[in-house]
Amino acid sequence: MNKIKILIPVYNDWQSVFKLLKVINLEVSKLDGEFSVIIFNDTSTENRPEFSADLNNLKSVQIINIKENRGHARCNAAGLKYINEKEDFDYVIPMDGDGEDRPEELSLLIEKVKEYPDVAVTANRIKRSEGFIFKFCYLAHKYLTLVFTGQTIKYGNYTCLPKSVVDEMVNEAATWSSFSGSLAKVAKNRKSIPSERGTRYFGPSKMSFLNLLKHSLSIIAVFKTTLLIRSILFLIAYLFLMIGKISMITLIPVIGVIIMMISVMILSKRENISEFNNSLDNIEKIDTLK
Repeated sequence: MNKIKILIPVYNDWQSVFKLLKVINLEVSKLDGEFSVIIFNDTSTENRPEFSADLNNLKSVQIINIKENRGHARCNAAGLKYINEKEDFDYVIPMDGDGEDRPEELSLLIEKVKEYPDVAVTANRIKRSEGFIFKFCYLAHKYLTLVFTGQTIKYGNYTCLPKSVVDEMVNEAATWSSFSGSLAKVAKNRKSIPSERGTRYFGPSKMSFLNLLKHSLSIIAVFKTTLLIRSILFLIAYLFLMIGKISMITLIPVIGVIIMMISVMILSKRENISEFNNSLDNIEKIDTLK
């Protein structure tokens, strides 16, 4: 029986996480495997409420409390490292703790893994629940990534990773900055399932436009060499075509690409393998819910 660890980062969203635990417990009752949940508490400032529920279908539930807030991406990275070094497992399923990664799709991930046991399986978005503006910006992010890196990334953290892929990711500096970018880099051969973005259990979405922009550029930064080559080729070709037509309006694409290049180079400095290797030193204590 496969040992599957579900990794859930949380920051001030206990109500959602505790509801998610109950839904996960219900969903895994139909599946083959030994399921455990590891919650990485990213230094939440809200007090954790008391929780009592019969999680009889889960082998264990742990809360890893860390000392210093590092952000969602690095919380995921540290969680992967913790599981890889401290736990006995066959697969890791990272997922958001707010309900947007639908636990009802766990069965699809597990069934796909049965077909391809040694391959990373991603939950590729086919439908989103946000408003028009966010959807438009997300679409722009996908095409920008494709054009300047050659990568088509339709997934987020919600994946099922075999042990071999987890081992590669915890030795890749890019994981410390971008989960999906790192996975695209280390796991060229991936399978996917169709996934609908769920709605948050409680409260508004925490993905602002600024966070989406940072998320997009962090993915692109993983492939910064490809970005620089393609950007330079674009600028040469564009300026050649614009000879004799240079104006403030025609220079807008040039300025935009230069700003993107500078932003990506700055964000690429987040890929710090030394910090990643020492990330478990940030653990304060471990609480056991089950």
